[in-house]
Amino acid sequence: MADTVGEPILEVSGLVKHYPLTRGVLLRKQVGAVRAVDGVDFTLARGETLGIVGESGCGKSTLARLVVNLERPTAGTITYRGEDLTRLSARALKAVRRNIQMVFQDPYTSLNPRMTVGDIVGEPYEIHPEAAPKGDRRRRVRELLDVVGLNPEHINRYPHQFSGGQRQRIGIARGLALRPEIIVADEPVSALDVSVQAQVVNLMERLQGEFGLSYVVIAHDLSIVRHISDRVAVMYLGRIVETGRDTEIYDHATHPYTQALLSAVPVPDPGAREHRKRIILSGDVPSPTAVPSGCRFRPRCWKARERCETKMPPLAVPAGFRSAAGPAAHDSACHFAEEKHDEHVYGPK
Repeated sequence: MADTVGEPILEVSGLVKHYPLTRGVLLRKQVGAVRAVDGVDFTLARGETLGIVGESGCGKSTLARLVVNLERPTAGTITYRGEDLTRLSARALKAVRRNIQMVFQDPYTSLNPRMTVGDIVGEPYEIHPEAAPKGDRRRRVRELLDVVGLNPEHINRYPHQFSGGQRQRIGIARGLALRPEIIVADEPVSALDVSVQAQVVNLMERLQGEFGLSYVVIAHDLSIVRHISDRVAVMYLGRIVETGRDTEIYDHATHPYTQALLSAVPVPDPGAREHRKRIILSGDVPSPTAVPSGCRFRPRCWKARERCETKMPPLAVPAGFRSAAGPAAHDSACHFAEEKHDEHVYGPK
């Protein structure tokens, strides 16, 4: 978690990604769409960590791929330092990609098993040769391995000769090679043993200070996100339903979906567990091909009323909190966010 943050450097506005569903063999006809990301807005400041959480299938990984331009959006804008990345040519986009890199979820599949560690970490220099003189690249790769806690003498080893945690460190070293300003980490520790997760998270925090990085961390583990994030955005069915500072979300959640997620986080203190209210959601997550009308969380929400069926709630500070200072005054997409809820029931940070 960053001690200080600066000016906004990335702004996502109205971001949409729909995958068409077609029918027919000779005459393909679109009969629907998978609404993976369906109108997402957020900003990222220099030196800040934004955590994006939600259940599997809510659109988090698609959002990550859109931010780093691995996929083109259906609509919306991604503005980096005043420049809309969605409108750039391939050549201009390649130059910008130096500044926005990605760390992938699975270190077992994101590293080429036929390449040595030196070749994997040094590959960005082949794509962006202007980033480092050819005769200096080997030295830089060794430095990067040392920075992420690996032995530089292992530069000629292959991925299968490393543990899962070490492989993820290799992926982080590759992401740092071009000295980016932003790193998007898609579930960076979910494939690792619990004992290794803390090591990788601590490494990411240290590197943030050393390199002045801004992070977008995608995760479903709310404990990990709370440890590393300055701000948190909660996604449900392709949209952000609540966002705010980490303490605002974890100690004063106002959206029913966020409250349900937090109630499921394990608490090591038996005394705290006894006082925590467990929220069990009914039903399954609706399909992104058939999104419910009005509020998307309505079919599973215990607060749902007639208004929720017809009107989608905006992501905004609830009217009753707008004039009040304090942690409750943060954006929440719920018509009834102002209703009383239990606070401080999710355990200590």
